Amino acid sequence: MTEVLAVDLGGTKVEAALVREDGEVVSGSRFRAETGAAAARDAAVATDAIGTVVSSALACATDVSAVGVGSAGPIDLGRGAVSPLNLPALVDYPLGDVVRAASGLDRVSVRLDGTCIALAEYAYGAARGTDNALVMVVSTGVGGGLISDGRLVSGRTGNAGHLGQMLIGDPDHDLRGATVEGVASGPATIAWARSHGWSGSTGEQLAESYADGDDVARRAVRRSARAVAHGLVSATTLLDLEVAVIGGGFVAVADDYIALVQEQIAPAAVNTYAAGLRVQAAALGSQSPLVGAAALIHRADLLGARPTAR
Repeated sequence: MTEVLAVDLGGTKVEAALVREDGEVVSGSRFRAETGAAAARDAAVATDAIGTVVSSALACATDVSAVGVGSAGPIDLGRGAVSPLNLPALVDYPLGDVVRAASGLDRVSVRLDGTCIALAEYAYGAARGTDNALVMVVSTGVGGGLISDGRLVSGRTGNAGHLGQMLIGDPDHDLRGATVEGVASGPATIAWARSHGWSGSTGEQLAESYADGDDVARRAVRRSARAVAHGLVSATTLLDLEVAVIGGGFVAVADDYIALVQEQIAPAAVNTYAAGLRVQAAALGSQSPLVGAAALIHRADLLGARPTAR
């Protein structure tokens, strides 16, 4: 079965793996390297990390001729360049060329990580069989991808689906703090909880406090879920979505996080059709960014007429 090298670049890590046509990650081929604060200051750190995971994954390969790459955005689809908001040193970073050099492969397709996750869940997971869906991740950041009328939507520059940067608060105050990501992401939720007297510092500790019934922790998690719901209602009002699929590490902060989002949909909907949005958990877990990156090659038929590789 044909394999594709998949690469996923995020705000805290970069991963690479081999993925088969059926969406299965080849056992033992998945490798991770930290990016985080060091890469946020120095692009060379990210380049080295990418080289490490790419070479490690390729050491497991027998016949790979193409690479699918997902990245935090914004991205420049035409040039394969990215400017991840959580990695400020990587402004206009030529990710496609970096991966091409690291892998020795010419066929490299770069897309927004949210687009890749949506493609994965649409082709293999929880959004399969759905014509109108939004697939999102709540983690260090908040990202998303769109399926509209059975078509994966990338937009003019490749940045369609940036749900995390939608405004849901008062723009007269801190603009970034008024976005879905500025309220709902893991770091934003932890910061809010700490500012209200919670003494922990990690998502795992917040999850423990939530499970123990700590009032501030429960308010913080509900605040995150409400912000996600408000972003989803806005997107649904615009696009008439059927389902929202939610994944990402921060969702695990509470067993009922998906239910918390669902219960906030109807109260926030102005139009009745938006109140009918279904919210469900992602099916592919932490593998979805890599599976979706590989699907840029394996399932290029779902991407429409725009070229997917250069």
